Amino acid sequence: MDPITSGILGSVLLIILLFLGMPIAFVMMLVGFVGISYLTSVHAAMPVVARTVYETASNYPYTIIPLFILMGGFAGNAGITQELYQTFDKWFRRLPGGLGIATIAACAGFAALSGSSVAGAAAMGTIALPEMRRFNYAPRLATGAVAAGGTLGFLIPPSLGFVVYGMLTEQSIGKLLISGVLPGVLLSIAFIAIIFFMVKMNPALAPMTPGAVSWREKVLALSGIWETLLVFLLVMGGIYLGFINPTEAGAIGATALFVIVLLKKRLTLDNLFVSLLEAVRISVMVLFLVAGANVFSYFLALSTIPTAVSTWMAGLQVSPYVILAIIVSIYLVLGCFLDAISMMVLTMPVIFPVITTLGFDPIYFGVICVLMMEAGLITPPMGLNVYTLAGVAKDVPMEEIFRGAMPFLISIIAIVFLVTIFPKIALFLPNMMGR
Repeated sequence: MDPITSGILGSVLLIILLFLGMPIAFVMMLVGFVGISYLTSVHAAMPVVARTVYETASNYPYTIIPLFILMGGFAGNAGITQELYQTFDKWFRRLPGGLGIATIAACAGFAALSGSSVAGAAAMGTIALPEMRRFNYAPRLATGAVAAGGTLGFLIPPSLGFVVYGMLTEQSIGKLLISGVLPGVLLSIAFIAIIFFMVKMNPALAPMTPGAVSWREKVLALSGIWETLLVFLLVMGGIYLGFINPTEAGAIGATALFVIVLLKKRLTLDNLFVSLLEAVRISVMVLFLVAGANVFSYFLALSTIPTAVSTWMAGLQVSPYVILAIIVSIYLVLGCFLDAISMMVLTMPVIFPVITTLGFDPIYFGVICVLMMEAGLITPPMGLNVYTLAGVAKDVPMEEIFRGAMPFLISIIAIVFLVTIFPKIALFLPNMMGR
């Protein structure tokens, strides 16, 4: 059997095992090991697996993952999520759909402190949903806004999505994180615009308007965002200016938020344990996924499939943007069946060589990739943010939440299109770092 045929059969086996319910990290490791053994020998395959797992777990820059997760945990313990919502509520409540707009703004603020989108959806769901219900917001609009707002945690730095992409493609994590700032702002504005115009066209979605707020109350409410601004400037400002690397930035951010929790006297042994446990759980999951992807990538490299696919696609008489559109469409379909990180680690061994062969900037493609992973968080039937929110809003059918998230999914695709046409949106800030 020639190497390409063995690579194709290995990929088919991987898909079959995934549908049987086997964890994706171990599927990739198993298929990679079997494939390497077939193409070389068992004695050659065993050291590859052992070395890959060890090198992934012992790589110092990867400590950024638990630090970013800890930042989100400490931010939640400090009550920053609630303070953000209360601040933006006072500023936006008089607008059509103002509570939904405040929810998106608060989600964006929380995303600037946490690398987890699910944590953002869960935290904001417990805070914003009761308030929107109190003013008779349509469940579809309320839950859709929270589910979509939570996805911003995957794009706005510190973003776990960019960290994983950087690990898989060996790109600068610092530049990747900075590249998410402008697209994150644009997507937040797009979400806000959707809520505004939906309510303008159909006021029944948000029939009751909360009472007016004086300018004095609005100014005083700004005190609720100082922690977010301080930590974001320390972390992302330090990376952008080159004073610290991403790992050091994660440590500074986690330490700053830990001090804030202490000063607010909101630290207990229970919430400290929960924050640490969550950081360990997510870090182990991601590291095993990356290790499995690396083993599977080694097998694919031996099978020459990535090279063959790249050569074939580069030889097609079509624009590279047509191929990019096909890749985006594939991600949109995969988002119906896989979670965001699993989708990324599964496809990157084949997709990334194609992207580089076509001449696309890896940082630019990283933004598009993360945006599509973000779309997968609200894509039926497997949108993780929707499942998370269904656990919070138990009386709202999951189908209703998915319907509410659809306009926001369309806006994510629109931002992907915009970034494709204007790559500077993704590359402007990272390119400034290199000067």
